[in-house]
Amino acid sequence: MQISGPIGVFDSGYGGLSILREIHKHLPQADYIYLGDNARAPYGTRSFDLVYEFTLQAVKELFSRGCNLVILACNTASAKALRSIQQRDLPAIDPDRRVLGVIRPTAEAIGQATKSRSVGLFATPGTVASQSYDMEIGKLYPDVEVHSHACPMWVPLVENLETNNPGADYFIKKDIDSLFGSHKDIDTLILGCTHYPLLLSSIERHVPKGTKILNQGEITAISLKDYLKRHPEINRRITRNGTIQYFTTEHPDKFNTLASVFMGRPVEANKIVL
Repeated sequence: MQISGPIGVFDSGYGGLSILREIHKHLPQADYIYLGDNARAPYGTRSFDLVYEFTLQAVKELFSRGCNLVILACNTASAKALRSIQQRDLPAIDPDRRVLGVIRPTAEAIGQATKSRSVGLFATPGTVASQSYDMEIGKLYPDVEVHSHACPMWVPLVENLETNNPGADYFIKKDIDSLFGSHKDIDTLILGCTHYPLLLSSIERHVPKGTKILNQGEITAISLKDYLKRHPEINRRITRNGTIQYFTTEHPDKFNTLASVFMGRPVEANKIVL
């Protein structure tokens, strides 16, 4: 008999907190465990094999803490590790548990969002190289063209609290001009990294007027809510005391400072080793 437990939310760093914040907003009664592998971040430039290894370690850790459902709130982990974990590892670990990602829900939202059928993607080099968005969107909407652009500077800007500095604005404008300069028919933009919402004000300032920017956190939260309605056997195994526990692989004091920015409220984390 399965024991009920919290929803696990994993990211290589802090960005997944933007997903957790939206999920918590839509499902406030549920219990959550957030795990950030900050000591080994970023994942965006790491190999597929290493991202898979690190992500599987995190999933197993969350399972050991009672989670029956884990959300990979990380585009790189979703791109490089999710399918292998779902198909190869879960049947052996526990076929009744679930691991979900953020790319599929975002891809599903594209169909109604774009009118020109031309979509832009800003993401880490790893997510762009994986072509996960291209493949997922292509399966659902073959007529939609995805134009990807890697932004290696954006995550460091967020994690070093440089989001409001003129230097950050320079790099953001440069990447936007590069993508939209080559593809002027883009009408919808995917922020394919969970750090990027903290750069939203600058992004909105520089994208062409009328560009629709998808809120990946909200999309993921709505998708999860629907998933739980369709899978009552998973929904029943979620405890509901309204609690959030935070764990990090780096020093908690450093994590707490930036995590509080993402969550919009004080955060107190514990350190673990994966």
